[in-house]
Amino acid sequence: MFSFYVNFLNFALMNIKEVSTGRIYPIEIIPVEKADYKFLIKSRYFFNWKNEQNQEVYKLVIEGEGTILGLVSLERIPSEWRIHIRLLSVSKENKGREKKFEKIVGNLITYVAKIAVAEYGELACISLKPKTTIAQHYIEQYKMNVTGVTLSLEVPEILDLINEYDKNH
Repeated sequence: MFSFYVNFLNFALMNIKEVSTGRIYPIEIIPVEKADYKFLIKSRYFFNWKNEQNQEVYKLVIEGEGTILGLVSLERIPSEWRIHIRLLSVSKENKGREKKFEKIVGNLITYVAKIAVAEYGELACISLKPKTTIAQHYIEQYKMNVTGVTLSLEVPEILDLINEYDKNH
């Protein structure tokens, strides 16, 4: 079963939806480049992303375009079969009720989940430590479980998330 998912992960077709029109856009989630950090300012992306330059950081962009719509920084913890999301953010125009695109955060979490499944198989786990005000949203929207001071997802919930956000099946 898990060999299917590992192969499945390599051919992802993920997308976001423009709220005002309902139009679907294919996305790419790719590593942040050194030159990107000069544009990753706190007023637009809510965190000082320059502090993450020595971490594994990915950006979400519309396929073929350069505007960064979301970011995720992660830490691999192989001894726990876990990938911890250090930071996760959308761009300013994609936050709240007036956001331009939806599904950015879900796609970033799904991307991390895919990495976890590819690396750890049925033992895969992802975690994050949310701000208190958004914790309930992660529990309701992404079915995350409270695990001490963090929220986490394990198999089979990780596979459910991948099935929901990856439209290549």
